[in-house]
Amino acid sequence: MSEIWQCSASGLHAEFVDGALRAQDIVGAHLERIDAVDSQIGAFLYVDREGAMKTARMQDDWSKVDRIHHPLSGVPVALKDNLMTHTMPTTAGSKILAKFIAPYDATVVERLGAAGAIMVGKTNLDEFAMGSSTEHSAWQKTRNPWDLTRVPGGSSGGSAAAVASQMVPLALGSDTGGSIRQPAAYCGIVGMKPTYGRVSRYGLIAFASSLDQIGPLTRTVKDAELLYRIIQGHDPRDSTSLPDTADPFPMVGRPLRIGIPREYFTDGIAPGVRTSVEDALERLKMLGHQLVDISLPHTEYAIATYYLIAPAEASSNLARYDGVRYGLRQAGTDLLTMYETTRDQGFGDEVKRRILLGTHALSAGYYDAYYSTAQKVRTLIRRDFEEAFAEVDYIVTPTTPDQAFVFGERDEDPIRMYLGDIFTVTANLAGIPGLSMPIGVQNGLPVGLQWLAPAMHDLSLLSVARMLEMDPEEWIGPKGVKA
Repeated sequence: MSEIWQCSASGLHAEFVDGALRAQDIVGAHLERIDAVDSQIGAFLYVDREGAMKTARMQDDWSKVDRIHHPLSGVPVALKDNLMTHTMPTTAGSKILAKFIAPYDATVVERLGAAGAIMVGKTNLDEFAMGSSTEHSAWQKTRNPWDLTRVPGGSSGGSAAAVASQMVPLALGSDTGGSIRQPAAYCGIVGMKPTYGRVSRYGLIAFASSLDQIGPLTRTVKDAELLYRIIQGHDPRDSTSLPDTADPFPMVGRPLRIGIPREYFTDGIAPGVRTSVEDALERLKMLGHQLVDISLPHTEYAIATYYLIAPAEASSNLARYDGVRYGLRQAGTDLLTMYETTRDQGFGDEVKRRILLGTHALSAGYYDAYYSTAQKVRTLIRRDFEEAFAEVDYIVTPTTPDQAFVFGERDEDPIRMYLGDIFTVTANLAGIPGLSMPIGVQNGLPVGLQWLAPAMHDLSLLSVARMLEMDPEEWIGPKGVKA
């Protein structure tokens, strides 16, 4: 029999409902797993052992009806540490928020609790979600469970590594330009960015408000759908939240027209990535689906557009962290001491770099040349997808042009780091849903395939992705972690 921590979320819930497992056994097994491997990985910033076990004990007293009524009862979940929680610290990976306890829970946290999820802790991230490797956390680096010398991706690298190393079956991340999908690809798991506005951002510490979206990180597409169904839905506290409408009927059970954008299959794709993606495309053809060559002509401007809009919004959102209201200044602190403290505990280099970029783009004389122009190009990118989806049902691309890279490899070349998001940022700019799933292992490292769908087709996207999913019992886990 598999270890408890090897089970899927849906499997754990079923065992709990049937009485085959107690919630205390499930949580205890995952806490032991965290104790056994997280010293190698560094996925968690905070583990709420007492709170998780308290919830588990309470759920063990529930009737079978109550267990069924709560679709995540008995299931441990981890939260990216930019989601507000009133019972656990929320640092956003920054020293500025070192002692911050939020006064309320994020909407997604409330919905998890209402569904019976047992929240075990907060996971590491690049500071304020700005990064693609989780090397830019103020607290620690998170390591890739497949190879401890390599990054797990970012900025949701802590959540991805926690799921991939089987410390939890479910985790939430946030995706501004690929920060769920890229670490999912690097860590060999499933990661989904929903349609913008489908999941409430209330209680998410903002990076770029018009791009951020919360989504699931799981080991199976089935579990991703389970988690997505819990967190989605209208929230009146979020002004960007979409009204509740039924998802279009999933386009499965018939031959599909699947778009293959030529701009995403360039010479810059690593050979291992190309091999695995081409194998997946052959499998789709064998299943009877038609692959259609399409063009998304404004893709070449996506990175430049993203790195004008996102830093501009970040410079506005992070202006509140001025050393007065959060963390740094305390009563009786003189200005010299406050200056020294701010210098030691302020923003990291990557956050400073993006704030400077954004402030410059918004400054007098440059707004029209940079930020305003970027918004116009964003509209063109959105139209590219609208025109493509008039011809095809879905679009398939590599999630990333490469596989997980070695720590420090891109420290001196931030542009190369940014270019790693070339295949993911377009979904955020267009507001459409995207999903990364593992479709192969090359050179001992996983490769991710990205599915893109029209806006609001989130459940349809999840349904179609299951065509290529291996049996959950045959999930290939990382070999780099030794308990």
